[in-house]
Parts: sequence; C-alpha cells; structure tokens
Amino acid sequence: MASLNVSSVLVVLFLTCGAVMATKENDQIIKENNCESKMGLPCVLEAFTSIFSTGSISNECCGELVVLGKVCHSALVKRTLENPLFKDLNPATIIAKSIQTWNNCLALIDSPSPST
Repeated sequence: MASLNVSSVLVVLFLTCGAVMATKENDQIIKENNCESKMGLPCVLEAFTSIFSTGSISNECCGELVVLGKVCHSALVKRTLENPLFKDLNPATIIAKSIQTWNNCLALIDSPSPST
C-alpha cells in the first residue's frame, strides 16, 4: 500500500511540479495539445511506472497512451526529466524506456485483434 502512495505522489509531481521547471518548448507543446487531460490518472500511473520505475502498462492504458499522442508523450517525459526530483535518473535510459513503451503500445493497438 505504501508503494501505491509513493507512486501516486510521483504521478502528481509528474503532472504538476514539473511545470515549474519545464522548458518553454515542452510547456507550450503540453498546453497547446491539452496533454495533461487526455489520460486518466490510473493510466498515467501505469505509464509513469513503466518508464520511470519498473512496471508494465495494460492494454487499456496503452490505448490511452496512443490517444495521448507521441508529441504529448515525449513532452511530458522530457518535462519530468527536468524536475530536480529525478536528477539522479539517467536521461538516456528513461528516453529509451519511453520509446520502448510507446512502440510496444503502438504495436499492440495497431495489431489486428483475433476474430472470434
């Protein structure tokens, strides 16, 4: 239960505190594309943990991530990396995990479902 609370705090920081430290470019992309309101909190948490920690993202949340769009996804990840709370993370590793999560979700959503 404690790990859920910590993760919830991280998600809130991901959505709010990063705005103070974000570059104008990422802020502008996020604002113009209304990025912060396109995913529900449970899916934001799944996506966040799959990129910034260890975890997986469900099919449902992959769908929300793809609807969010690659531009928003990239801008939100970059903005989070600019937050001092994440200064100890390796940006190259996080970007690689971000791309992997995006590609996996895109492949999952784009693949035809088996006929029943």
